[in-house]
Amino acid sequence: MTLIRRELLAHLLAYRFVVATMVLLVLVIANTLVLIYDYERRLTLHRHAVQRHNDWVLTAKTYSPLHLQVDRPPNPLSLFNQGLEKRLGNTVRVHHALVPTLWDAGLYGMDNPFLNLLSSIDLVFVFQVVLSLLALLFAYDAIAGEHERGSLRLLMTTPASRGKILFAKYAAAMIALVVPLTISLILTQFLISGSGSIVLSGDDWIRIGGFYLTSILFLSVFYLMGLLFSGTTRRTVTALMTCMFAWVFFVLIYPNLILFASNPKIDPQEEGGAVFQELAQIWGRFDKERMQLLKDDSLEGEDPFLNVGYRGETSGPDFHYDSMTLEYYHEQTMSFDDLSEESKAAVPHAKAFFRQIEPLRIKTAERAWIMRQQALSRMFIRSVPRDRFLIRISPASAYDLATEAWLGTNLDGLEHFFEAVRKYRHTLIAYFYDKNAFGSRQWFASDAGAVDWSDLPRFTYQRPDVRVAAAQALPDLILLLLINAMLFMGSYLIFVRQQI
Repeated sequence: MTLIRRELLAHLLAYRFVVATMVLLVLVIANTLVLIYDYERRLTLHRHAVQRHNDWVLTAKTYSPLHLQVDRPPNPLSLFNQGLEKRLGNTVRVHHALVPTLWDAGLYGMDNPFLNLLSSIDLVFVFQVVLSLLALLFAYDAIAGEHERGSLRLLMTTPASRGKILFAKYAAAMIALVVPLTISLILTQFLISGSGSIVLSGDDWIRIGGFYLTSILFLSVFYLMGLLFSGTTRRTVTALMTCMFAWVFFVLIYPNLILFASNPKIDPQEEGGAVFQELAQIWGRFDKERMQLLKDDSLEGEDPFLNVGYRGETSGPDFHYDSMTLEYYHEQTMSFDDLSEESKAAVPHAKAFFRQIEPLRIKTAERAWIMRQQALSRMFIRSVPRDRFLIRISPASAYDLATEAWLGTNLDGLEHFFEAVRKYRHTLIAYFYDKNAFGSRQWFASDAGAVDWSDLPRFTYQRPDVRVAAAQALPDLILLLLINAMLFMGSYLIFVRQQI
């Protein structure tokens, strides 16, 4: 305890500690204010989008033109780590003829590039840069500096063993490093509470606690790394240069190098060509069955509108393509404001036709979705496991991935939203079946009255449970613990064998 108090006092009174802490707090306060403003702006846009899309539903007079748009609410914990929160889409269309994937989402609220540039510097980035550098500055002269000053020889004359001396240096440095980290998070919580727009749940506080513990593990890695370098040399200049090189490499160079190397160099037209053909075959078989139903009907001709005359708006059978998302689907929307007297006789035929064809359209969309999902995964995320393994060599990247998992801003967290959207699509289809919408007159005509949407199921979304986040963060937490253990053992073995 005497050694810990001695080392801790030396750290807290050091000029580098005071300067680094002040820089850190200024960056945290300024950046948190920008991030809170950005979150409030995105939250306002989200609420307006939800209201606009809800109002849009009311404009549909019949069932078939209903195209729901659901919106992903901004994650308040993205203040700590933006992750993929603002890089992937936050609004997606829900339709019974199309199963949405991660790549089908649109993006709104990103119309201020300057603000987006500022808000991309989150708290994780600040901690990665400032606190990791401070940890190395604490460590580079922990042993080498004692050598140069001659105080290490004097320290060896005390009853304390080398293991206790090393542990005292580690414990004191970690206490000193935790002080600015804790103050930063407390200030952040004060600013969040003062905003009034951010309400954190119990799960959110547990996630922040996980973020806090992960940050301590991350700082421990860099201090032990510096301690290892300090023990391998007797000169502080050499130790400092080695620490600076390690910091630049692991924090700045290596993660960006891996991201650049893993950037897929693909041509969607070329890669998706074969998939387009298979999707065309799937929907081609559907179209053949549709035409066969028209032929089997007692009405003359093969009119997709079953010879129903109308005065109003309609969009007939149409195929939709998108080379980037492999979106290939077939829809037929009809909204007739009025029917002529001679065509009302065809209404029973139309009701029977849509009662058969729309369930078939739904099944075809499900088959097409499986193919699209597999193809898009091969094209865009097939190398993710390998890239994640490589990027985790950097403790800064492992820290980034772990905190993304805790806060729900990683790929799995966003994919959870699309799983909820797909479940909502099934709810919408069940609603159509309960209403007998496919076989009703209101599927295609509103002459007998427009659809009442008051009981339409609304989309709601809750982020996954904190236990899911903990399970996703666990591999990176274990990795950081193993790196800590190996660095401490390496530092200990070098220190105990050193000639003083």
